[in-house]
Amino acid sequence: MLRVMTWNIRTGGRDGDGTDRRDAIVEVISAERPDLLLLQELRGFGADGVLDTFADRLGMRPHLARSCLGQPVAVLVRPPLRTLAAGPLRRPFHHAASRVVLATDAGPLTVLGTHLSPYSGGWRRVEVDWLARAVRRAPDGLALVGGDLNSLDPATDHTARLASLAPPYRRRHLRRDGRTVDTRAVAVLLATGLVDLWRAAGGPDEGLTVPTRHGGGEFTGMRLDYLLGGPPLAARVRDCRVVRGGVADHASDHYPLVADVALAAA
Repeated sequence: MLRVMTWNIRTGGRDGDGTDRRDAIVEVISAERPDLLLLQELRGFGADGVLDTFADRLGMRPHLARSCLGQPVAVLVRPPLRTLAAGPLRRPFHHAASRVVLATDAGPLTVLGTHLSPYSGGWRRVEVDWLARAVRRAPDGLALVGGDLNSLDPATDHTARLASLAPPYRRRHLRRDGRTVDTRAVAVLLATGLVDLWRAAGGPDEGLTVPTRHGGGEFTGMRLDYLLGGPPLAARVRDCRVVRGGVADHASDHYPLVADVALAAA
């Protein structure tokens, strides 16, 4: 069984007031013990040794994608999973996107870990086109896209929730007309044939990943973090859930999302 986790850890696990949350983040990840970990908002992790030290604490191998504007992202892999290829998607994402190909018993699995623009629905729409092209190149449709997509689910009515947000934050999720909810980023990825793993697994609740008790004034109850798989992968999903409670309530402003998939290392 392959366990996948995606998590936005907020500004590299450190806050402007000096609070360091990295031990708490490691505690949450260690308790879940993912085989494949997609991390976003890795401020400071591009410095020498920082990501390697963090990955060593988890017993994983890291693949970092640096950002030209925002913050890096990374995909971490636990042995015995074998990495066939790894590198950034070389496009001007607001943050970044990492592409890692893994050897599995079902064939090469293409993993795309990303963090889309938080500010502009139009720019998110451009970014998902780049992701969609990478998905289409995945052999036999065995692909996984995960991360903080900063986009709302097109299958849900978000009107009431958005109404509770302050106008500057509400605008991030509306089209240019100021009224239509912008769900295009997720919709484009679903249109490539990807499947929402949380829905495929019949998640036990609404799957909301923000906010936590740590904070998040720019959020109302939202699902911004996703794991999307190609049909061959979605057919193998056994569980998908948001990790809440305990340390996870305060370790970041996002909750982690975890899925179990019936795949094994090749």
